[in-house]
Amino acid sequence: MSFLIFFLSGIAGGILGGMGMGGGTALIPLLTIFCGVEQGAAQGINLLSFLPMAIFALSIHAKSGLLQKQGILPIILTALVFSVLGALLAAYLPSAALRKGFGVFLVILSFFQFKAAFPAKKPRNGTI
Repeated sequence: MSFLIFFLSGIAGGILGGMGMGGGTALIPLLTIFCGVEQGAAQGINLLSFLPMAIFALSIHAKSGLLQKQGILPIILTALVFSVLGALLAAYLPSAALRKGFGVFLVILSFFQFKAAFPAKKPRNGTI
């Protein structure tokens, strides 16, 4: 039964990630709430699952000509360095701190998503 719960959580995270929500924003709560995985392990699993998806998406965008190659190497190297540093930091922080930090992140993210859903109307030419 636990395999089924993990499997369904992975599918739900993948579907939501494919819809543009970001799989990690769904996968981490699914793993911690429904699967009983510790916060640090859930974040590590999320980072690990992100790598093959990012490589796949990058290759698809490159084949489609949608990838701007100028300046990509510094971005990739910076992302790798900070991912490793974040993973090392997460390994030393208690689960309660990670859980609260992730909760704050989700609240801030939801604020920006809500704000983007209702863009400010710009006045037309000559009208207020």
